[in-house]
Amino acid sequence: MTPAAAPSTKVFAESERLFPGGVNSPVRAFRAVGGQPVVIREGRGARITDLDGREFLDYVTSWGALILGHAPVAVTRALHEAIGRGTSFGMPTPYEVDLARLITSALPSLQRLRFVNSGTEATMSALRVARGFTGRHRIVKFAGCYHGHADLLLAQAGSGVATLGVPGSAGVPAAAVADTVVLPYNDREAVAQAFAAFRDEIAAVIVEPVAANMGVVRPAPGFLDDLREVTARAGAALIFDEVITGFRLGPGGAQERYGITPDLTTLGKIIGGGLPVGAYGGRAEIMEMLAPLGPVYQAGTLAGNPVTMAAGGATLRELSEPTIYGALEARSTALERGVAEAIGAAGIEACVVREASMLTVFFTPRPPMNLAEASSADTARFGRFFQAMLRRGVLLPPSQFEAWFVSAAHTDAEIETTVRAVSEALREIR
Repeated sequence: MTPAAAPSTKVFAESERLFPGGVNSPVRAFRAVGGQPVVIREGRGARITDLDGREFLDYVTSWGALILGHAPVAVTRALHEAIGRGTSFGMPTPYEVDLARLITSALPSLQRLRFVNSGTEATMSALRVARGFTGRHRIVKFAGCYHGHADLLLAQAGSGVATLGVPGSAGVPAAAVADTVVLPYNDREAVAQAFAAFRDEIAAVIVEPVAANMGVVRPAPGFLDDLREVTARAGAALIFDEVITGFRLGPGGAQERYGITPDLTTLGKIIGGGLPVGAYGGRAEIMEMLAPLGPVYQAGTLAGNPVTMAAGGATLRELSEPTIYGALEARSTALERGVAEAIGAAGIEACVVREASMLTVFFTPRPPMNLAEASSADTARFGRFFQAMLRRGVLLPPSQFEAWFVSAAHTDAEIETTVRAVSEALREIR
């Protein structure tokens, strides 16, 4: 079959007619790595199959949402049961109570929470309630941290914004980001200077406690502690964006791993079991500013819909199995070690950065600590590496600035297969 006659080529040609760039989220377009996007037919476990019948080991896993892998039995069973009872009611259901109970038992800093339909909605709403609670207007964020595509947060964002080299976004008026203070990630002195200048105006500091949208960038020692201390002194809210790290770094997310209690937390991805979801929550006195108890308005027709809630509940119950995080850590460690050895053997300028079951291979001489250092990566070489891995049956995120995600479905043998592919691919592109 010629490439032009392949089913995926025909479907993507139609996609390009229907959707801007042929996709419904920019990074899926493969613009950073070249070639046509992979058009998926189905996924099972750690593997996906495209429309042309090619099978790939998947390290995208729906951008980290599928920590159990594709189509896990417990989740599909819960979905079938919930769908059989109705897909949406616009009224309270036991499903949302069940999922909220599971979340708050793992994350006790969430004394109250509210479900929404995406991570963007979660961060947007968390900032609104923080402003309502404090009566202040300025927001502090960090360059390279992506908190969704709300206007006030697109300044120097990561994820697709970093992938496309876009400083922000057209269509965002200057007034929308006028009260957004953008600082370098991991720069404790810059944080101190911002609070010296704007102490009584800052409503909140929002941060990815482990950055994962400029590739995986770890917090420097003391950085998160400083944020907790300076916000507490100034009466500003500390918001942890755990849309990626929540239930990825462990049941208690980054806040448990680093021993920091934020005032507000945003969640998404894993808590929806592969369906659209977001949540935000935190201190009761802040969250009770929300209508109908308080003057801060936020609502959603499909928020807390029973199908998503059922999938999320089934996922978190599976994650409560006592050996699952240990197995994820062991396989992720093996992948990290194997990739590091392959980099050394190839004699190529690159490094691997891992936090729990997410990692990035940076084509930089050392692990980046902020967006400027991450942006120095050799993205052209990454594109060649991506394509070399794809030819070997391994699908990576199609951007230097996204994380790989290991799922509970990846086996020891599949990790070994991946390491061999990395070794061969690095030798090919050096």
